[in-house]
Amino acid sequence: MKRLALAALIGGISTVFTVPAHGERAALAMLDQLDSGAWELRQIGHAGVSRSICLDNGRKLIQLEHPGAVCSSVIVEDKPNEVTVQYTCRGKGYGRTHIRRETNALVQIDSQGIVDGRPFAFAAEGRRVGGCRS
Repeated sequence: MKRLALAALIGGISTVFTVPAHGERAALAMLDQLDSGAWELRQIGHAGVSRSICLDNGRKLIQLEHPGAVCSSVIVEDKPNEVTVQYTCRGKGYGRTHIRRETNALVQIDSQGIVDGRPFAFAAEGRRVGGCRS
C-alpha cells in the first residue's frame, strides 16, 4: 500500500509521519482520543507531588518537560493503547516518553531525558479531573 510522507507541527512537536492508507489508523491516534480538559499528573513514588495542565491535545503529554518547544520526534512504538516517542529539542535537550492509556481519561506516563543540560526522569499517572478554567 502506498503512503504519503508529510511533515507536521502539532502542539510544538515537529515530526514526519505517513498518511494512513484506507483502513489504517493515523500515527499516534491513541493520543488524539484522550479527553480534553483539566488533567492532574501525579508522580508515582512521590506522595503529594502533582501538577495540573489544561489538555486540549493528548500529544502535549509527550513533551511535558519541554512545553511549547519545537522539537523533532521519532515514533518508537505506536499501539492502540500505548505509544513511545523519542524527541530532540535543538539547544534545549531531548526526551523519551512512553504513554499507556487505561481509559480516555486515565493514562500512565514514563518520561526521561535532558532539559537545559539537566537530567529528568519521572513516572506519573494522568487523570482528567474536569474542565479547564479560564
